Amino acid sequence: MAKQFPHLEPTHREFIQRQRLFFTASAASTGHVNLSPKGLDALRILSDTAVAYLDRTGSGNETAAHLLADGRLTLMFCAFEGPPLILRLYGRGRVLPRGGPEYTRLLASDFGGVEPVGARQMVWLDLELVQTSCGYGVPLYEYGGERPTLTKWAEAKGPEGLKTYRHQKNLLSIDGLPTGLVEAEDTGHESPAT
Repeated sequence: MAKQFPHLEPTHREFIQRQRLFFTASAASTGHVNLSPKGLDALRILSDTAVAYLDRTGSGNETAAHLLADGRLTLMFCAFEGPPLILRLYGRGRVLPRGGPEYTRLLASDFGGVEPVGARQMVWLDLELVQTSCGYGVPLYEYGGERPTLTKWAEAKGPEGLKTYRHQKNLLSIDGLPTGLVEAEDTGHESPAT
């Protein structure tokens, strides 16, 4: 049975902090719905009504485009170990561009000042609804460790290679929507996401 909450409760925080994987879902009013997996080492709980994750360079930048176009964002956590549970965070998101003032502040205060190789932006989510459900259909899996592949790929590209790659692959969504990344990288200011 699903239960809804206006903000994160202590038990929700504890559950989130035990998970090693979460999923992001976003969409514009038209086009494709995006669903992406993320490693939990990137996520920080900022308050009972806000979370953020440090996003690394990838083959696309759909979430940023959807946040510019619409702003809706959902994060989902599933218990793959221990008691079953699914937890979803619904709300409005925005991108904090790499090097911008909010990004820099959060990097220092919540990420220990450590920026992983290939960092692209942070995604901030203001929560409107927290929902839990049973999770009985989620199979059990054992955690085998983090993959080093993304870090090795980013290290091999180097700073200029990553910038070039982002300019080639991360400017537009698969539906042709702008991501705001170039403006953010070029000015160091926040993109005008809603």
